Amino acid sequence: MKSDRPRSASTGEPSGSFSGVQWLICLALLLLGAGLAFLGDRIAQQSASSPPVSASPSASAAPPTPLGRAPEPTDAGDNFIAVAAEQVSPAVVRINASRTIANQLPEAFNDPFFREFFRSRVPQERIERGMGSGFIIRADGLILTNAHVIDQANLVQVMLKDGRSFEGRVLGTDPVTDVAVVQIEATNLPTVVLGDSDKLKPGEWAIAIGNPLGLDSTVTAGIISATGRTSQEIGVTDKRVGFVQTDAAINPGNSGGPLVNARGEVIGINTAIIGRAQGLGFAIPINTAKRIADQLIATGKVEHPFLGIQMVTLTPEIRQEINRDPNSGLQVERDRGVLIVGVLPNTPAASAGLRSGDVITHIQNQVITHAQAVQQAVEAAGVGKPLPLTIARGSKTLTITVRPAPFPASLTP
Repeated sequence: MKSDRPRSASTGEPSGSFSGVQWLICLALLLLGAGLAFLGDRIAQQSASSPPVSASPSASAAPPTPLGRAPEPTDAGDNFIAVAAEQVSPAVVRINASRTIANQLPEAFNDPFFREFFRSRVPQERIERGMGSGFIIRADGLILTNAHVIDQANLVQVMLKDGRSFEGRVLGTDPVTDVAVVQIEATNLPTVVLGDSDKLKPGEWAIAIGNPLGLDSTVTAGIISATGRTSQEIGVTDKRVGFVQTDAAINPGNSGGPLVNARGEVIGINTAIIGRAQGLGFAIPINTAKRIADQLIATGKVEHPFLGIQMVTLTPEIRQEINRDPNSGLQVERDRGVLIVGVLPNTPAASAGLRSGDVITHIQNQVITHAQAVQQAVEAAGVGKPLPLTIARGSKTLTITVRPAPFPASLTP
C-alpha cells in the first residue's frame, strides 16, 4: 500500500523530514558560527587593551615612564640653558673690593684739646667693602668687569669657581662706559667666548651668570627685551652706552658678570637695574666693552670724543611741547631730527658755531633721527677727526664741520 505523504522533488524522500547528510551540514554550520563568534570576541578584547598605534608607519611607541619619574632627556641639547651655563661658569669670577675712606670729622675736632681727647675714640678712617662679578677673557688672567665694582679700591681679590683666590691688579677703568680690566697672575685659565652684540634682536634668549647677594655661580634666564637703550632712558645720564635691556634676573653682585646668549657666547656685561621695577636689567653690549677694554689694556685709559652739546630726539609731540613752552626760548620748525637744546662754552661745538635750536639732520651724509645716532657717530669719528654735520637753522640748511675733543676730566663721573 502506498504512502499518502508528499516526497522531495530532488531525492524522492518525503519533504517533511531531514536526511542524515542534511543533519551533518546543519551541525557543521552551527559549529562554524560559534567559532567565528568566539574569535571576534578575542580580537575585540585585544584591541581594547592595546595602546593606539601612530598613523605614521615609521613611528614607534615610546616605552612608558615609571610612575614618579620624569622622562630622561634624549640629549644634552634639550636644556640649552644648562649647557650654556656649564660652558661659561668656569670663567666667571667673584670680585671682592675694599677701599679705605678717611672720616670727615666735625670742625670742632680741629681744636687741639678735642683732637687729643678723642684721638683714641674716633676712628680716623673706615673700610668700605663691595662685591661683584667678572669673567675671564684671556687664559693669562685678563678679566672684564664693571668700573663701579672696583672704584677707588685699595685691594681687589678675585676668586675662581674652583676655589682659588688671587689678588687682582687694575689695568684701567673707564667710568664713562663703566668698563674695567683686571689682571691676575695665572695661566691656562678657562675663558669665555665673545659674541656679537650688534646682531642682537629683542626676543632672543639671555642668560645672566654671576654672584648676586653673595650667592656664587647663580644662573638666571630671560630674553633680550630691547637694544640701544640710552643712558637718559634708564636714568644713568653720566654714562655713554647704548644698553641692552633684559628681563633675566639681575641683583646686586651680578654687576660685572656676563650676559650670555643661547650658544654660550657673552653678549654683554651686566651692569644696572632699576630698583623700583621688576624685570628691567641692563647690560653693556660686549662690542662696546671689547673696544674699551682694548684701549685700557694698551694704554690704561680711554679717550672719548666730545662735542659739548645737549640734545633731544625730535618728535611731533616734543616739537609742540617746546613751541608752547614760553621758557624754552626756542621755536622748532621740524618734526624729525636731533634738536640741540644747549651748547657748552669752550667746547668743539661752540668753536664750530653750533647754536641752541639747531636741528641735526645728517652726519657724514647719513640721515639722523635719534640722539643715540649722534653719540654713536661721534664715538666712531674719534678725537680730532673732522665730523661734518648738516643742520637746519630756521629755514636754512647749513653744513658745519666739528672736530671732537677728548672728554673733559671735569665732566668725568
